[in-house]
This record gives sequence, C-alpha cells and structure tokens, in this order.
Amino acid sequence: MKIVTANRLSDGRVIYVGVDNQPVERIDQASVLDDPAAAVVLADVAGRPDVFVNPYLVEVQDHAPSGRDRLKERIRSAGPTVGHSVDLHVNGGVG
Repeated sequence: MKIVTANRLSDGRVIYVGVDNQPVERIDQASVLDDPAAAVVLADVAGRPDVFVNPYLVEVQDHAPSGRDRLKERIRSAGPTVGHSVDLHVNGGVG
C-alpha cells in the first residue's frame, strides 16, 4: 500500500494527499492506496504544481512508512528537524 507525499508550494511544509486528492498535513490523514490507484493519484497531483511540489509515492503499512526510505519518511512526517537548533542560535543559546 502507498500514500502520496509532497511539499506545499506556499511554505515548503510536508503534505500528503487525503480524501478527494486534497492536501493534508498529517500522515495519518493520508489516503492509503493500492498500486494502480496510487499511480492515478500521483499523476493527478503532479498536475497541480500550485499546491504539490515534487510529489512521490511512499510505501506504508498502517499509515507508517515501511519501504526502504522509511527512516527518511518518518523524519519528514515528524516535521522540521532544524527549528530548535536555529531558535537556540538566534536566541543566544548554545547551538
């Protein structure tokens, strides 16, 4: 089973494709698709570059990344990884 993920054009955040091919922000809201349906959805959102930047398929099991890129996708689904270190540096902390 697969989900479709991308980055949102307006702010670069990770998004997923949910019901009716609409963008959703959480991986647990993503539509889980079989291979043929995933290919159709991917083609649809690839034609919407005003919202979806660089969409691609991710293998999942129960809304959790399960393919060879599972570590990368788990990190992406958790949100930005540099925010705290940037805040520390900007606010005069160690970082």
